[in-house]
Amino acid sequence: MENETLRAKIDIPVTKESKTTDVFNIDAKVAMSYDGVNQNFKRRMSRKISKVWTGVDGAESKQLIPQQDITSAYGLFDVIVPPYNLDELASFYETNFANHAAINAKVANTVGLGYHFEISNSVKDKLEEAVDDNQLMRAYAKAERGKATATDWLEGLNDEDTFTHVLEKALIDCEATGNGYIEIGRTVTGEIGYVGHIPATTIRVRRLRDGYVQIVNQNTVFFKNFQDKRQTNPVTNDPRPNELIHLKKYTPKNSYYGIPDSLASATAIVGDQLAGRYNIDYFENKAVPRYIVTLKGGQLSNESEDKLFRFLQSGLRGQNHRTLFLPLPKDTPDNKVEFKMEAIESGIQDGSFDKYRRSNREDILMSHQMPMSKVGSAAGVSIASALAADRTFKEQVARPVQRNIEKVVNKIIKEKTDMYIFKLNELTLTDENTQSQIDERYLKMQVVVPNEVRQRLGLTMRGDGQDPVVLNPQQRAEMLAQTRGTRARDVQRQNNASDSPATATGRNAGGEGRAAP
Repeated sequence: MENETLRAKIDIPVTKESKTTDVFNIDAKVAMSYDGVNQNFKRRMSRKISKVWTGVDGAESKQLIPQQDITSAYGLFDVIVPPYNLDELASFYETNFANHAAINAKVANTVGLGYHFEISNSVKDKLEEAVDDNQLMRAYAKAERGKATATDWLEGLNDEDTFTHVLEKALIDCEATGNGYIEIGRTVTGEIGYVGHIPATTIRVRRLRDGYVQIVNQNTVFFKNFQDKRQTNPVTNDPRPNELIHLKKYTPKNSYYGIPDSLASATAIVGDQLAGRYNIDYFENKAVPRYIVTLKGGQLSNESEDKLFRFLQSGLRGQNHRTLFLPLPKDTPDNKVEFKMEAIESGIQDGSFDKYRRSNREDILMSHQMPMSKVGSAAGVSIASALAADRTFKEQVARPVQRNIEKVVNKIIKEKTDMYIFKLNELTLTDENTQSQIDERYLKMQVVVPNEVRQRLGLTMRGDGQDPVVLNPQQRAEMLAQTRGTRARDVQRQNNASDSPATATGRNAGGEGRAAP
């Protein structure tokens, strides 16, 4: 019954291929036998279950109890049932190519680009108090060494995965099921010593929001909320439970769990699977014959029939220009023998529901706000349209996700140091040549100093890098003329310049007319 939760809510029948399960949808007495459950918890819950179900001499209560049913693991561990089957949502990521590609592209363009550390505002204030350039350079050098130390510490919190990979796993879960979890383990001194990922399909949120419960292979584990130092373990025997950070995609209908963007296109995902299954069934089980053999005016001998049957069954497979010899009956004055062998499916065979599947793909990508150019080549899409879609994707999708993750990770960083701020690398929309022109313009206009540009490029500071670039009168006049675009020759050159993929505009594909202004 639980397997049908998702499709029942969206009025789509469950296909035969659906084999998802819910590890928490089990009898409470079975769940109490799992490893890790505290003995006192077992006795307390056993008395509670007995009290609910039976009375004296076989009498049973018939009142409606306004509490969560404790006959299953959900009630036993006091965890909330997700609004949709998490295993079913996770299976959509594995079985639907459009949903898989959209989630991977979103993850790659948010956390997959890597990260860096920036100096916090408090450190910047202290750097401004430097009395001379030498003291400032020493402070900058110390800050840069601290960045390397912070990076080594963060990468050392997991022996198997890099920190970027941990974020990728958690974000894939979050995009596929609406929920992602990052595990935090502490040393005996209370310092963070481990950061990893836990599959979202195995975690459930406690009703009182005092932690999380995981069930895997008949083992039960309790997790606290991150940085909750007062909460004790009410479920298992672990005196020092690890902590979890819950990433979730907001839904107004549930405050415990999130839902994925792909849920809005669930009908398209299921319909696409059924259409694909239809095409596979057609090629595996189609009953349309390839050839029709007709004989008029005579009858084949048993030997000829057997030879023709074997030829059609195996003789045509993988062999070109085969010759078939069949002895036919003789013509008579009143009857002429005619033998014909006609091909039925001699043309190119195309898949069914081609337009329907393309429409489903567009619906799935729209639910993720993912432009087609990010998941593959889009025929007929101009450069200008692709660049505009990338810019919209960065501002409306990638950056909001990055800001949320940065806030979460900075809580971890602050337990180690408050000198740096964790920042995810952003999607770049300009090439190096264009960026160098921007840097040059800012330097000449004294908007930035050379060390600021070098810092962004990952280069070391220079002693004279804190001084603004000073131009002589002729260079300044040239710079102002270029900036304001007042020279007729430059204006004419710009108007005649060809479109470049690195610019914000571009030409439409051939035959599509002029690009929109």
